Amino acid sequence: MRRAKPAGEKPPAKKTATKKAVSKNENKTQPTAASVEAFIDGVENETRRRDSRTLLTLMKKITGEPPKMWGASMIGFGKYRYKYESGREGEFFLTGFSPRAASLSVYILPGYEDNSDLLAKLGKHKTGKSCLYINKLEDVDLGVLEKLIARSVAHMRKTYRV
Repeated sequence: MRRAKPAGEKPPAKKTATKKAVSKNENKTQPTAASVEAFIDGVENETRRRDSRTLLTLMKKITGEPPKMWGASMIGFGKYRYKYESGREGEFFLTGFSPRAASLSVYILPGYEDNSDLLAKLGKHKTGKSCLYINKLEDVDLGVLEKLIARSVAHMRKTYRV
């Protein structure tokens, strides 16, 4: 027989899975040992899967670095160490991408302030702070995308002495 709860009594808290403790100064997105190829093979959308393989080849060529999974859904190339005035520091990839459900997210980490010339020639896209959103690669000029990524990587290597 269940006991009636007195008015105002809260139900017991549900137990939740504990997450790995992350220092406030540590980046939550870390490199993993997961297989990049297996991740791409698991992308449901055929066009996104094909475009991911194209980006994989393009970014390997530009960076000279092998791909690595970062978190559960980002593929990164190379890495750099950052430290903010606030004391927060960590590592992140130089460039990378993620085949999201809505679009491909290409990470152009310096942002777009100095890239308006290339963005004007790129084709159909949207931008976030450091993300370039592309629905499918056939919507953009791959040569321009390559220049944009190469410019970004060169900036990151110069700025962070990687």
